[in-house]
Amino acid sequence: MLILLAFIIVFHITSAALLFISTIDNAWWVGDNFYTDVWRMCSTNTSTCMAITDQFREYQSIQAVQATMILSTIFCCVAFLVFILQLFRLKQGERFVLTSIIQLLSCLCVMIAASIYTDRHEELHKSHEYSFEVSEGHYGYSFVLAWIAFAFTLISGVMYLVLRKRK
Repeated sequence: MLILLAFIIVFHITSAALLFISTIDNAWWVGDNFYTDVWRMCSTNTSTCMAITDQFREYQSIQAVQATMILSTIFCCVAFLVFILQLFRLKQGERFVLTSIIQLLSCLCVMIAASIYTDRHEELHKSHEYSFEVSEGHYGYSFVLAWIAFAFTLISGVMYLVLRKRK
């Protein structure tokens, strides 16, 4: 039982780390001379970065991605704290339902964020408000980590739903 508990804790912490990295790191869309995420775009040639502000046509889409990624990260951290509390408060044989619900909300938020970015990436990167050309690029590792975090939080949420507290 102790090994299972350690595995669940490591799995949850890994999910949270993936969410933090994919939310913060600047590699959702990359190219030969630029990299961009949901916060700013940077040119590797001139080493300058520009914040994504409301001057962009697709700013509402970017804000939706920003908000849902932040919510996902917060839900994942709250789910971990609730799990630790339930670990000491639940009676034997009860399930970690509250932890599971919060973790599945985190899963839903990261799925929404990555789905919006996937759907709107053409409009986001063909905007004329960029100071350099970003349409010729591909998805970066932060975007991939967001989808991996989706899978991890989904699996974690289901694990908590199935898990019962034992001695």
